[in-house]
Amino acid sequence: MNPTTDRIRGRLLAFYRSFMFPTNESMRRWALAAIVVNVGITVTGAAVRVTGSGLGCPTWPRCTPDSFVPARIDTHAPLNMAIEFGNRLLSFLVLAVAIACVIAAWKLSRGERGPVLLRLALVQPAGVVVQALWGGLVVHTMLNPVTVSVHFLLSIGMTAAAVVLFARAGEGDAPAEGLVRKEIRTLGYVLAAAAFALLLAGVVVTGTGPHSGDDAASRFGFDIQSVVRLHTDIAYVVVGLTFALLLALRVTDSPGPARRAALVLLAVELSQGVVGYVQYFLAVPAALVLLHVLGATLVWICALRVVFLMRTRGPAPVPAPEQQELHHAGV
Repeated sequence: MNPTTDRIRGRLLAFYRSFMFPTNESMRRWALAAIVVNVGITVTGAAVRVTGSGLGCPTWPRCTPDSFVPARIDTHAPLNMAIEFGNRLLSFLVLAVAIACVIAAWKLSRGERGPVLLRLALVQPAGVVVQALWGGLVVHTMLNPVTVSVHFLLSIGMTAAAVVLFARAGEGDAPAEGLVRKEIRTLGYVLAAAAFALLLAGVVVTGTGPHSGDDAASRFGFDIQSVVRLHTDIAYVVVGLTFALLLALRVTDSPGPARRAALVLLAVELSQGVVGYVQYFLAVPAALVLLHVLGATLVWICALRVVFLMRTRGPAPVPAPEQQELHHAGV
C-alpha cells in the first residue's frame, strides 16, 4: 500500500480513537483544543468589531433577510458580510470540538473516572448554543455595548470551563490537597478574581472606545479617559498580586510547575501592558486591538492555570485493561 495512504489512514484512525477510545491524555488534548478554538473565536469576534463588520449580516439567524449565506445587498459591503459570516461559521468548529470533548468525557466517565469530566465537557456545547442565541440578540439590539460585552464574557466563561476540564483530565478525583501554604493559595484565588475584574474593566473600555463594530452601534456614555485609567489601575493591581505570588512561591520553595506558571503569567501581563500602552498612544489601531484581546485571554488562562497548579487531586486513574486493549486495537 502507498506509504502516504498508510500515514493518512493511521492519522485518521488515531483521531477517531482519541475521542471514541479516549485516554486521560487524549481527553486533555481535546480540552486544549477547546481552549484554542474558544480563544480563536474571541479574537475573530474582535476582528469583526474593529473592521466595522458587526452588522455585516444584518439579520439573524439568516445573514440577510432572504438568505442564510451572504447575498448582495446595497446597504452592506461584501467584505463586511464575509467577515461577519466567517465568524459565524467558526461557531461550527467550536461546536465540533465541544462534541468531541463530550464524547471523550462520556467514554471516560463509564470507566474509572467519575462524572465530573462529563459535566465539565457539557459546558462547551451548551455554551455554543447560548452564544449563538446571544449573538442573535447582539444583532437585534444593533450592537448595544451591553450585549456585546456579555457576548465576550460568555466566551471567557467557556474558555475557563475548558481550562478546568484540561486540569481535571490530568488528575484524579480525590479531594483537593494543597501543594503550597493555604495563604498562598488564597492569594492565587484573589489574583484570579482580580484578573476577571480586569476583563470586566476591559469590556467597559471597549464599549466606550472607538471600535463599535458599526456606525449605527451605540456606545457607553462614560468618559473614555476615566475608564482607561480604571482599567490601568486594575492592571497594576493584577501585576502586583502576580509579583507577590511569585515571590511567595519562591521563598517557600513551592513546586516548580507552580513557580514557572506564575513566572509565565507575569511575562504575559507585562507584554500585555506594553501592547496596551502602545495602542493607547497610537490611537487604538485595529491590529493592536486584536493583539490586546488575545493577550487578555492569555492572562485569564494563565491566572487560572496557576491556581490549579497549587493543588493536587492525586494521579489520574489508569484506564481498565480491557479499555486499553480496545484503544490500541482501534475497535
